[in-house]
Amino acid sequence: MNITSSAAWKAIEAHRKSFSPVHLRQLFASDPDRVATLSLSFDGILFDFSKQRLDSTTLALLVELTKEVGLAESTARMFGGEKINVSEDRSVLHVALRRSGAPFPSADFDVMAEVLPTRQRMAAFADRVRAGEALGFTGMPIRTVVNIGIGGSDLGPKMLAYALRSISHPALAVHYVSNLDSAQLAPLLQTLDPRTTLFLVASKTFTTQETMLNAQTARNWLVANLGDAAAVARHFAALTAKPERAVDFGIDEGSVFPLWDWVGGRFSLWSAVGLALMIAIGPQAYAELLAGAERMDEHFRSTPCERNLPVVMALIGIWNTNFLGATTNAVLPYNESLRYFPSFLQQLEMESNGKSVGIDGQPLAHASNPIVWGELGNNGQHAFFQLLHQGGRLVPCDFIAAVRSDYPLPGHQEALLANCFAQSAALAFGKTEDEARSELSGSMSAAKLAELLPHKVFAGNQPSSTLLLSRLDPQTLGALVALYEHKVFVQGAIWGLNSFDQWGVELGKAVANSILPAVSDAQLAKKLDASTQGLLAFTRQHIA
Repeated sequence: MNITSSAAWKAIEAHRKSFSPVHLRQLFASDPDRVATLSLSFDGILFDFSKQRLDSTTLALLVELTKEVGLAESTARMFGGEKINVSEDRSVLHVALRRSGAPFPSADFDVMAEVLPTRQRMAAFADRVRAGEALGFTGMPIRTVVNIGIGGSDLGPKMLAYALRSISHPALAVHYVSNLDSAQLAPLLQTLDPRTTLFLVASKTFTTQETMLNAQTARNWLVANLGDAAAVARHFAALTAKPERAVDFGIDEGSVFPLWDWVGGRFSLWSAVGLALMIAIGPQAYAELLAGAERMDEHFRSTPCERNLPVVMALIGIWNTNFLGATTNAVLPYNESLRYFPSFLQQLEMESNGKSVGIDGQPLAHASNPIVWGELGNNGQHAFFQLLHQGGRLVPCDFIAAVRSDYPLPGHQEALLANCFAQSAALAFGKTEDEARSELSGSMSAAKLAELLPHKVFAGNQPSSTLLLSRLDPQTLGALVALYEHKVFVQGAIWGLNSFDQWGVELGKAVANSILPAVSDAQLAKKLDASTQGLLAFTRQHIA
């Protein structure tokens, strides 16, 4: 179905034509209950979307889109284990990874029979490392863990490990390596003691180029320092769907943890891919993380659309992208511990919904995912916020902040929150010419005022939502991540695309593999395009 030809879509478009000229100042002035009407809360999370350029009528019209596309039915199909990833003929069951009970999704197809034992094995493994009972080849306890992965095998666990570092094991160091550039791995190896280091290799296929090259380099370093290839079995573990390849690498079978084809990489942090995170924060905190996500799953599954956080967040994105014409969305966390959250969302959203072909194989008749970008908000204020305030571009923003600091210092948190709230208000309401003139008059001549006045005017009307968290604890963060996961699913359903494949990523891998031999072989390079040939020629000239 072409959603743009539906009655619901046309009704929203008609509403937009009459509504879009209205400024946020007018919307707040005309509705004293606006904040109460346009905010939702869930388990320590307040979602205030009153500064979005919409009203309750807009939201009601957008909810009709969910009925038009059968969102409730699509949700039931995902939770029911149907193969909604049609291009890869796979179920989509990452929600199973945080469930506490069985069977799921059904008695006939119960993945929990594998999930729960794997979770128990992970916990036992993590406890041994945390207690100093996991010994390396020389008998010394493991004190450093290095997760080697990329994409979903790196971004999610790394993001949460940084977000929860205030509760991490004080005597264990946990690092994440993803980049093929040896400038990441080489300096790290120089600081490590091979006798006390454990490497976790996270790759579903155990063939991912970046991951396996880094893993092989780590293996060579370990064997060179410890003098025996048998050491690999005591210093490596694997998180993979291909255990036989991990065993061939030298990893002990008991240190191989399974992944399943019904979990996409960007949704896999809840699986064995989260082992480094579990080691860092402990099995109990990890269980709380899963519990927070599971509660968000149930909220999404059972709450009416107009009060459903993931659905409302998704619909706001649809409104901004498809009706107001926004092409980007900024994610602005105001907590240092959420530094990697924008990077995580870039993969989650753009790899899922950055597509122009629908699930039926036909070109989409509308825009899909905007460009997701962002930075720590307090830093951004002194960098790109100038463009947000006066650049003339529509850039919807997600402000994210925690009320309580995880590293409290006197006066810091109050100032941080004041900046967060001030920026969203300034973007929304701006400063009129009259207000600017009133501020400047009396302090300068009329001529100087006229010269400076245009620079002191701010259009405002820049839409934003604020996610205010009670604190950065595992349960709240679990719910936050699941919130964005379900937002992605809802938008994919409305846009009519498959949010769970990533053929663009696969293309890049295939082309890279075809070019790699030509880096050192000029004859092979002749089969490539002229630009790539030129780049390779320069590379061969200077690589030695």
